[in-house]
Amino acid sequence: MSAVDSAQIAGWARELGFGSAGVAGIDLAQAEPGLQEWLAQGWHGEMDYMARHGLRRARPAELVPGTLSVVMVTMDYAPKDPQWREHAWQTLASDERAYVSRYALGRDYHKVVRSRLQKLAERLTTVAGPLGFRVFCDSAPVLEVALAERAGLGWRGKHTLLLDRSRGSSFFLGTLYTSLPLAPDAPATDHCGSCERCLSACPTGAIVAPYRLDARRCISYLTIELAGPIPVELRPALGNRIYGCDDCQLVCPWNRYAQAAAVPDFAPRHALDSASLVELFDWSADQFDERMAGSAIRRIGHERWLRNIAVALGNVGEAGREAALQALRTRSDDPSPLVREHVLWAIERLEGGAAPT
Repeated sequence: MSAVDSAQIAGWARELGFGSAGVAGIDLAQAEPGLQEWLAQGWHGEMDYMARHGLRRARPAELVPGTLSVVMVTMDYAPKDPQWREHAWQTLASDERAYVSRYALGRDYHKVVRSRLQKLAERLTTVAGPLGFRVFCDSAPVLEVALAERAGLGWRGKHTLLLDRSRGSSFFLGTLYTSLPLAPDAPATDHCGSCERCLSACPTGAIVAPYRLDARRCISYLTIELAGPIPVELRPALGNRIYGCDDCQLVCPWNRYAQAAAVPDFAPRHALDSASLVELFDWSADQFDERMAGSAIRRIGHERWLRNIAVALGNVGEAGREAALQALRTRSDDPSPLVREHVLWAIERLEGGAAPT
């Protein structure tokens, strides 16, 4: 084994703004049946890349030949506001305001995590000598949660996200595949107990059973990954959520211990934590591209942005009804058939008519 150990790596990781780090081996054979079952159920929806890469996700050395060890890191993103969970619930209860998942309020995490993970890999190279490595953050077929469990960073919660007793689940995961043989850390153990708050809190019932998520019903999938129309029967459950969903994390008792972001990149931009639906619906394509530059939100594009907000406007209460209708009518002849259909649905819903099915 290498002279470098997990404790050293964790120390370097903290210097780079990561919350925790650990080492995992590359044997994920125990995770393969669960992955195969999930794909067989079709729960990945239109995320064809999940099926296309298949079991390569569970076989690091097939993705990057020569991989002998995996370094996993976490990076906290919770707002610095100690009452952030309460304020998130307040936003969700105010149907005229837009709700954006807390992880997406600031800079694109893919770039932040990967750039700092690259520096960690370079530090490792400096100490251990030349080695092969690749860094990932939601950017390759990698079983991040399974690897993080094996690296001792937490356990898979019943909502399928990684949970850590000292920081909840409000963090990103980064992955470093390396040819350096490292002693793995002890795997984490499950501490969900009998709690099932996340299952009952899911607005669309996407958590179909403990540790089982049907992405086709998940609001994060519907507002981000899904390219076409949002299923009509699920639209009312979206409420004012226009990008992602945090409900399963907000109710989780372990998120009482969520750590505030150690880096400034994740601070809210363009007041996305308090903006109104009407205000955001008014953004032109150019304004969207300019304001969302450097944000993870930009990848859904202006068309899906408007689609999502149209649904949210269709869900406003009586107090905001007239303002929502005025905003929707400005885009009733939008060039995009996708946007027009969702706008029509929202208008008919607000006017009390039979929404199209």
